[in-house]
Amino acid sequence: MNIRPNIGILNALIRITFGLTILAWSTSKLVKRPWRDSYLLAAFLGAMKVAEGIVRYCPLTALYEQYQCKMHVEDPANESRNSMEGLEGFDGEEVLPYNPS
Repeated sequence: MNIRPNIGILNALIRITFGLTILAWSTSKLVKRPWRDSYLLAAFLGAMKVAEGIVRYCPLTALYEQYQCKMHVEDPANESRNSMEGLEGFDGEEVLPYNPS
């Protein structure tokens, strides 16, 4: 697995800022109410955002880019559209074929 930076500098700085804000808020709440698990989860998510900003790699962005690349290569709807090229009306609008159903 090749991990390359997939987010920009500005995006990384925003992630670090919001991640530290969430981390500070959740740890201050966690000190007051240590039995709450939701503050621990928020602290974990804030720390993940800080880490994503530092390394400049977001796994969800990488997954989305991989999905988009796969859909671009294997798009069966695009192939059927290419077979109907040239079906245009008088004004250059696309004319749909007749469907008797």
